[in-house]
Amino acid sequence: MQCVKLPISVTVEINLLLVAVTALALVTRLYGIHFPKAVVFDEVYYGQFLSLYMKQVFFIDESGPPFGHMILAFGAYLGGFDGNFVWNRIGAEYTSNVPVWSLRIIPALAGSFCIPLAYLLVVELGYSHFSALGASALLLMENSMIVQSRFMLLESVLIFFLLLAVLSYLRFHKARNSSFKWLWLVICGVSCAYGIGVKYMGIFTYLLLLSLAAVHTWQLIGDRTLSHGKVVVQVLVRFLALVVLPVIMYLGFFYVHLTLLYRSGPHDQMMSSAFQASLEGGLARITQGQPLDVAFGSQVTLRTVSSKPVPCWLHSHKVNYPIRYENGRGSSHQQQVTCYPFKDVNNWWIIKDPGRQSLVVSSPPRPVRHGDIIQLLHGMTSRYLNTHDVAAPMSPHSQEVSGYIDFNVSMPAQNLWRVDVVNRESDREIWKTILSEVRLVHVNTSAVLKLSGASLPEWGFKQLEVVGDKIHKGYHQSGMWNVEEHRYGRSQEQKERELELKSPTHSDVNRNLTFMAKFLELQWKMLTVKNEESEHKYSSSPLEWISMDTNIAYWLHPSSNAQIQLIGNFVTWTIANLVLVVYCLLFLTYLLRRRRKVEDIPQDAWEQLVLAGVVCFGGWAVNYLPFFLMEKTLFLYHYLPALTFKILQIPIVIEHLYMHVLRSPAQQKAFGGVILAVLCSVYVSYHNLSPLTYGRPALMSDELAALRWRESWDILLRKP
Repeated sequence: MQCVKLPISVTVEINLLLVAVTALALVTRLYGIHFPKAVVFDEVYYGQFLSLYMKQVFFIDESGPPFGHMILAFGAYLGGFDGNFVWNRIGAEYTSNVPVWSLRIIPALAGSFCIPLAYLLVVELGYSHFSALGASALLLMENSMIVQSRFMLLESVLIFFLLLAVLSYLRFHKARNSSFKWLWLVICGVSCAYGIGVKYMGIFTYLLLLSLAAVHTWQLIGDRTLSHGKVVVQVLVRFLALVVLPVIMYLGFFYVHLTLLYRSGPHDQMMSSAFQASLEGGLARITQGQPLDVAFGSQVTLRTVSSKPVPCWLHSHKVNYPIRYENGRGSSHQQQVTCYPFKDVNNWWIIKDPGRQSLVVSSPPRPVRHGDIIQLLHGMTSRYLNTHDVAAPMSPHSQEVSGYIDFNVSMPAQNLWRVDVVNRESDREIWKTILSEVRLVHVNTSAVLKLSGASLPEWGFKQLEVVGDKIHKGYHQSGMWNVEEHRYGRSQEQKERELELKSPTHSDVNRNLTFMAKFLELQWKMLTVKNEESEHKYSSSPLEWISMDTNIAYWLHPSSNAQIQLIGNFVTWTIANLVLVVYCLLFLTYLLRRRRKVEDIPQDAWEQLVLAGVVCFGGWAVNYLPFFLMEKTLFLYHYLPALTFKILQIPIVIEHLYMHVLRSPAQQKAFGGVILAVLCSVYVSYHNLSPLTYGRPALMSDELAALRWRESWDILLRKP
């Protein structure tokens, strides 16, 4: 048998410019990232969640989805971090168990790879490699981007995924019959999901890409060269890759998040009783083995479903309402009923059958069902829950709720309540521990037992007001309650019952929530529960970002003037603003003249300019303008994703001016000289600000004062 040798040739194309800018990006972002070995600005914020991840303790971060935290936690895991560090102040020295390099490496790598992505993106938009090199150089020497990439922060990771999503979509759109065409579409969908998973701001770039994809899909539908079957398949694949895939991945982030964080933690009380009971420890330890069905004679604590202003339990104590309030209005002077945000023996109530005197659970138990009439007897004081036509202390439009005391006056007891199981599946649904959300509707007045949200004065111990709301509309969470702790009462006598109320619960019931139930609750809390926003020394408004009228001091050395400041390259920011205006003028001029049938540039150049505007101008707009509508504390670093797209527009407009506006060689030569001078100015600005970017070398006070190019910049000067 004769062997035949087949020649095999492999062709490898290496873009040396791309390799060079990638190498420089890695150097500028990775060099000395272990310095300073101290907490830098928002590392104090992300570090708290990092430690909880390492200890697998549940938490809620209402500012964004969990994927960003998981990325940082992955770096910590690779470095062997055990989560033991107190993240209580900026500038705190890291202890030996904190792997500083590992915590910061992933954001630094993401920031580094943004540079080659910018290069490829400009090329994909149809512009020259020199323009791509210019975009890379500007981002390479952008001081604010360097600072944000070198620490345990998430903006660089967000920008990386946004650029990758845009690049991969353009690759997909321009590919014709390439075998990688559909792979690029999948990468786009995955990158969009990752971007949204890091920060919710990523959704705006995602919507921009969806809009662009919708336009291209509409054009595809009108292509008569394609059969109906091919059009349907292409539209379906786009929908699966750009809509279905990101949704599935988004759910996947939360699935991993909830799977990893299975232990009870400091944020438990923001969640429902059912959610808390699904976590290891905490409420799960307290409620383990409780009876599931609420029965006549049950001893219960009733927790409000709403977490606003704080989660709390229906409560009473041996103190009466004042005879008269400060404003002169009178009260019933009956026993106070409040909502108390802490677990307490005075939170226990007994569910009584109005037709019987028994306060214990019968054998077999008689379950309470939707529509049943009950009385609620306070366990420690034996007062019935009551409401009547007396104005509530803080909410005079609502009825007072009290523990009824018979003062032998014309104020009879009105203590009958109807159970309304809101999340019932049938009209005779049994009231379930933890799982059922109920309204308690007063039989005499049809008022609903409700948390008003107001706090009582000193005479009410600053506890939360509970009222009878007669003008309730629909099912509001402040008027819904669930049984959290539950036992079957066995003691008829008051003294024995008090001892029973102080003893732990028991029995055996499993009430694990499904993933979707936990996801929906967690997502709702993240979108609706907001921490109180407080003014920060370095907070700023979106208008200040345009001209960089603000900065942020990230770190200050404890004994010298060495410091790290979030300050951008002043020359780049100025040129970017100018180019933004030039692009708008160019676009509007061309648009109006083309409307008049005057074509100054070829059709392909016009389409190229429009696409670049959608990506760059559109990317800047969707990542900047929404901040004007947000009611939250804002900082300069929120502008960095918008700034990235804005900088990408600089070489694009410059190339367009050079190729299509400047006609004579002399003009082009002079323009080239201006561009070279601008690049030199960008480098000089980068070099001068680098001590504030990298934190070293430490400068003298007069040198720092010379870098204060704007009066509004807060550069820290240590007094001698």
